[in-house]
Amino acid sequence: MSQQQGNGAPRKRALRMVAGLFGLAAISFAAYWALHGRFYVSTDNAYVGGNLVQIAPQVSGSVSAVLADDTDFVRAGQPLVRLDDADARVALQAAEAALADAVRGVRGLYLGENQSAAQVSQRRADIERMRYQAEQAQIALQQARDEYARREKLQRDKFISPEALQAAKTALQNAEAAQLAARAAVTEAESGLEQAQQQRAGAQALVDNTSLEGHPRVAAAAAKVRDAWLALARTTIVAPVSGHIAKRTVQVGARVAAGAPMMTIVPPDQMWVEANFKETELADVRIGQPVTLKSDLYGSSVQFEGHVVGLASGTGGVFSVLPAQNASGNWIKIVQRVPVRIALNPAETADHPLRVGLSMHATLDTHSRNGEVLARAVRSGSPQQTDVFAAQAREADVRIARIIAANRASDARK
Repeated sequence: MSQQQGNGAPRKRALRMVAGLFGLAAISFAAYWALHGRFYVSTDNAYVGGNLVQIAPQVSGSVSAVLADDTDFVRAGQPLVRLDDADARVALQAAEAALADAVRGVRGLYLGENQSAAQVSQRRADIERMRYQAEQAQIALQQARDEYARREKLQRDKFISPEALQAAKTALQNAEAAQLAARAAVTEAESGLEQAQQQRAGAQALVDNTSLEGHPRVAAAAAKVRDAWLALARTTIVAPVSGHIAKRTVQVGARVAAGAPMMTIVPPDQMWVEANFKETELADVRIGQPVTLKSDLYGSSVQFEGHVVGLASGTGGVFSVLPAQNASGNWIKIVQRVPVRIALNPAETADHPLRVGLSMHATLDTHSRNGEVLARAVRSGSPQQTDVFAAQAREADVRIARIIAANRASDARK
């Protein structure tokens, strides 16, 4: 009996030691969870995302050259594909000739308006001269009347001969005719002034309140030049952003339509991580919280530091091609996942480049909970933009200005 008791004592001590170890482990885990673990959530359901810039022509045509291939790095504005531009060049030459003709035609309108103004001034001067002549004719008529009346009295008294009276009468008739002619000349000059004023109004209506460059005829011709120039410029498809070429499908000699995809550019500096966390893990997730990321490409030796920039407004299942229909008799509850967008540090991605679609492991630190659950501020600025296409329009404006300057006279209205 004493031997059995001696054998049971070590067993009890061993059991107490095992129970103590389990208790210590439980207390350690509880302390770790309370002080550290409860502030972190992690997931392997995370992938690298990025902008996939699709390259497509803005005009149709036959491909004459392909200047970039898969895996190539291209810079913004670099030519990628050239289309046959023979038709576009002919259309541009015709539009430029039409613009030059429009400028010269508008110059003629301005000259016509100036000439009509000079004619109005000339007509007014003619009226003043005719009125003066009419006044002189009226004075001469009055003098002829007085002379005829004087000679008529003298002839009654037999102081002059009938021939002298007849001469005075003839002079009076000539003066009356001259006075009538002068009045008719004044009326004709006034009619000519009215006609000249109407002509000036018509000529002025064509050029009033506008400059040569802003005249509707020149503006319409300039618009056609701009359209033709852009059509020519767009036969060279350029890269809107810098990045690497992927999924090239265009071939030399192919006939491509406007909008048909030819290749894709992936900008290496515009990448992020989309981590899909369980809905039960998102209670304390806020915008701005730091995230530690590891890539399967580089292993655990390379860590990326990021931060939360936004949480999706719905679960992944809502935006799937075939959303789940839970109103069925055999429904089974499945924990949903919500995409969380994580911004990367550009300096780290420059040292260790990532590719779109790579798997990532994300660990999110929820210590700081001052941020918003969903974004409330309106974004300022554009996350993506390019001035490549605006540069083509500016080149068209320079070409139009050069054509107008070459076809305007030195005295043309500016």
